[in-house]
Amino acid sequence: MDWRDAEATFDDPVIARTTLPRMFEESAARNASRIAQQYKGGIYERSLVGEGVVPAAPNGVFSDVTYEKMRDIVRNLAAGFRDLGMETGDRVGIFAHTRMEWAQTDFAVLGAGGVVTTVYTSSSERQVRYLLSDPGANAVVVENQELLERVLAVEDDLDLRFIVVIDEYEGYDDRDDILTLGEVHRHGEEVFDEAEYESWLDARDPDDLASLIYTSGTTGQPKGAQLTHWNFRSNVNESYRRFGPRPNKSDAPAVSPDSVSLSFLPLAHVLERMAGHFMMFAAGATVAYAESPDTLREDFQLVQPTAGTSVPRVYEKLYDAIRAQASESPVKKRIFEWAVDVGQEYHTTDSPGYLLSAKHRVADRLVFDQVREALGGNIEFFISGGGSLSAELCALYHAMGLPIFEGYGLTETSPVITVNPPEAPKIGTIGYPLREVEIKLDKTVVGDQLGDAGGEVGELLVRGPNVTPGYWNRPEETEEAFVEDDEGNRWFRTGDVVERRPDGYIAFRERAKQILVLSTGKNVPPGPIEDAFASSTVVEQCMVLGDGRKFISALIVPSFDGLHAWADEQGIDLPEDPKDICRDDRVYERIEEEVEKANENFESYERIKQFRIVPEEFSEGNDLMTPTMKKKRRNILDRYADEVDLIYDEANQRTEEQRSGRQTAER
Repeated sequence: MDWRDAEATFDDPVIARTTLPRMFEESAARNASRIAQQYKGGIYERSLVGEGVVPAAPNGVFSDVTYEKMRDIVRNLAAGFRDLGMETGDRVGIFAHTRMEWAQTDFAVLGAGGVVTTVYTSSSERQVRYLLSDPGANAVVVENQELLERVLAVEDDLDLRFIVVIDEYEGYDDRDDILTLGEVHRHGEEVFDEAEYESWLDARDPDDLASLIYTSGTTGQPKGAQLTHWNFRSNVNESYRRFGPRPNKSDAPAVSPDSVSLSFLPLAHVLERMAGHFMMFAAGATVAYAESPDTLREDFQLVQPTAGTSVPRVYEKLYDAIRAQASESPVKKRIFEWAVDVGQEYHTTDSPGYLLSAKHRVADRLVFDQVREALGGNIEFFISGGGSLSAELCALYHAMGLPIFEGYGLTETSPVITVNPPEAPKIGTIGYPLREVEIKLDKTVVGDQLGDAGGEVGELLVRGPNVTPGYWNRPEETEEAFVEDDEGNRWFRTGDVVERRPDGYIAFRERAKQILVLSTGKNVPPGPIEDAFASSTVVEQCMVLGDGRKFISALIVPSFDGLHAWADEQGIDLPEDPKDICRDDRVYERIEEEVEKANENFESYERIKQFRIVPEEFSEGNDLMTPTMKKKRRNILDRYADEVDLIYDEANQRTEEQRSGRQTAER
């Protein structure tokens, strides 16, 4: 049976038309004794521990919470929120890092009939004010003292009935509207009534609003996408059809009650909220919460997960760490590079012969097995979304026996629109549309053209049960986001240009707004050029420029570790200061080699003609990346305006000198 037919006929208790809290209750009943959550000790001053709700985990060790226990915590928190005066439809902000209590609070607020609105922990006071005032938040759950202070600094502009702090905090004894999460649980435990709780769940309809998730703000003020219970629930259903334990799957990996996921992306981000949270708990899987993105290697070892969800930038950094560890000596480096080449050839060859198969077994024993062990030894697959993943990097992971299934979606689509099926992944694509999701292409953006695989190209339009009804209090923006066809069907405009290949898989091209239009009239998508450096040893990040200019240029952030390793091999003594390294002619020449190598894959007008090396990594901390690790192109251009001007001023000057020289010669 074809995997598409198998998806259509797959039936499972996980798949249903219910609200999110009902989905959780039913899963908790099916999986009561299974482990729902794992939390690490020694990180937080958890108020739930202080109240004796959960035991303190030993420092650096993960402890377990069963589904039965998690259900009790969720129920008591829901009763506690209601006891504080929360009413059906109230908006409650969650302002915390990804952790056990975030998930419990989410289900508790939804179970009590509320609407969850999310705030990234990196938000400034100004952003906190906006992200809580715009939705008219009635309450907020914050992580700790620091985030409490950030809310209190702007509370005069808000209308909060109460503030709940997940961890222990000091002061504010005179305020009865500030409580710890442990205190909310204790009050809820005292007043909980199961019949009343069931009445709250029964009163909610799948079409009711469940959450407001604010867009990343890369193109302006964030907008609150309204997502209903059914928006999320339908996406859980169809994603589970693709990744669930269908009988016909054979050896293909699946999401099941035996799955263990390591959660580290922000739960404020729609990808982690659906794929690493709602779907995992619906399936009865275990979700472990990493200490931080900086401790992933340690946490992989401790948790030994079977799956993980992330954005491309994390996979790039993870591969850099794997390569660095495997290249501690010149001999190890050569073995690693040989193994990667063998793995890629083996993976991309339809019928590898005896010799290639034998080489692959050796490469697996010498290198890939150690890489998998470094990630806990049980990884079956990763999911990538929230940005474009380099096809070369994706192939490298597949070659190491760590398949990445790339998908695509938006906040407004809850989020998954397409994702690669485990039985038939196609590297270089963002997968195949989910079963209940309809797509079509608007060719007016790019004109009539064919893509690299011979498919049609255009802006992706989508409709389905996962698509938002619109933006919170933004009727004009909502109207602009949709287009109506001749039959009166309403399609959401993704703003992304894609190719629909003849086999039905979708290949991402570029954000329509980010396509660079050269002064020559040529259209250049920057994403594929930037992705060409994903596996470079000496380039950390690249941002391609050229909108309205004559040629393509780039700002390049070097990998300082990679440069030092190269310099040691070559017997080159590099300066210590990063700025001095960026000015070093030998470094420029080395990175120029990488640029020339990348340029070989592109048309002449798409090639990087000039570049500048900049010493500061684009990050969330310097406001050059969003919390979901997308480049804030406008901010980067502002930060490096002088460097960009120099690139094109020097080019103009050379053009003038050449023109003057020709005129002199003619005279």
